[in-house]
Amino acid sequence: MEYDTIAAVSTPMGEGAIAIVRLSGEEAVSIADKIYKGPGSKRLAGVESHTIHYGHLRDPKTGNTVEEVMISIMKGPKTFTREDVVEINCHGGIVSVNRVLQLVLSQGARLAEPGEFTKRAFLNGRIDLSQAEAVMDLIRAKTDKAMNVALGQMEGRLSQLIRKLRQEILETLAQVEVNIDYPEYDDVEEMTHRLFMEKAHFVRGEIKKILRTSEQGKILREGLSTVIIGRPNVGKSSLLNSLVHENKAIVTDIPGTTRDVIEEYVNVRGVPLRLLDTAGIRETEDIVERIGVERSRAVLKDADLILLVLNNSDELSEEDELLFQAVEGMDVIIIINKTDLPRKINIERVKQLAPTQRMVSTSLLEDEGIDELEEAISSLFFEGAIEAGDLTYVSNSRHIALLGQALQAIEDSIDAIESGTPVDLVQIDFTKAWELLGEIIGESVHESLIDQLFSQFCLGK
Repeated sequence: MEYDTIAAVSTPMGEGAIAIVRLSGEEAVSIADKIYKGPGSKRLAGVESHTIHYGHLRDPKTGNTVEEVMISIMKGPKTFTREDVVEINCHGGIVSVNRVLQLVLSQGARLAEPGEFTKRAFLNGRIDLSQAEAVMDLIRAKTDKAMNVALGQMEGRLSQLIRKLRQEILETLAQVEVNIDYPEYDDVEEMTHRLFMEKAHFVRGEIKKILRTSEQGKILREGLSTVIIGRPNVGKSSLLNSLVHENKAIVTDIPGTTRDVIEEYVNVRGVPLRLLDTAGIRETEDIVERIGVERSRAVLKDADLILLVLNNSDELSEEDELLFQAVEGMDVIIIINKTDLPRKINIERVKQLAPTQRMVSTSLLEDEGIDELEEAISSLFFEGAIEAGDLTYVSNSRHIALLGQALQAIEDSIDAIESGTPVDLVQIDFTKAWELLGEIIGESVHESLIDQLFSQFCLGK
């Protein structure tokens, strides 16, 4: 399959030592050759694949030198897109990069759409759809563990499992067709039901095994939405700063200093947290502070984890008790802060209000208790299982949804077999499961979905 030649900047914009302008397509080498001036009469068209060449770029119209560059030539199909690929390494200034890109576009290349290089890798059979999605997961990974999950998926670990399950289903459907078309025994219906049941139980078990990792995988991919709540001046902003190891939030003794929700990403023992420091939830006449309080209440609804901060040196107030009610049924860690001050809080009452929730004592002023808090966060969600290197983690929401639908189709087929439903109707559920699994790796997926997925990629990837 042949496409036009595309080009884009593949490194972040801004000042840097080096930037890369990438081309891919049938004319990639010839376009680069038109603007390349190397030592002597050297041309790029005749060089060997996967070699790099020093020289200058010149505008053919004016003859002026545009940039000093190193150009990598990689000829298909042994490239990321399976097309001819050229990477122009130039100086990393904004003006320099734009000049090189504009020069390339003036010679016949088209500006690539977001994710179009990876899309071509998929369309040309270099990778499947789940591997393509893992490319963006790799770029966006915020912890080493998240990166390892993305690497495993990009290497095809999930794809191999999905293909194995699809093959099992396909072989079963083929065997059933043989039994129906060439019956050698009178009890062909019973034999076929038995075959279906055996395979259905196997596929169901394998899908469930994959889905068991989905909660942890999704956390690694998207991060835990973690909300810090508490009355004003209990130490919420100090907690944010301690976890981030940076003074991101203003800390004072004046209640109501935090007027809005502050968002920050932090890595806590391999768990990526999207940390939200909220305005102290209380009744207030200050209009700006009241808006912050309302926003604080709103973010609670979508939180995965609540860090409820209490003041060790204050008695529990009515506002504290209302906060316990607001987070009832959610994953909560209670933080008793300011343990460097005399205790006035009623710990027994705290345990009554949250009998099943974990409790950690801290003195953020003296940097005490943070290690215990980080351990509590990590163990609450992963309990050590994330260290198992042989597991294939499914982290993508689209994959999780499709696996759930495929599992339901298999469950429906089992129910149908147990109720004596005719074989041709059982086949429908099996075929549906096969198609749903195919959507994960892109073997049965609509073109509109492909366009939508790749539009979320960054430009140049």
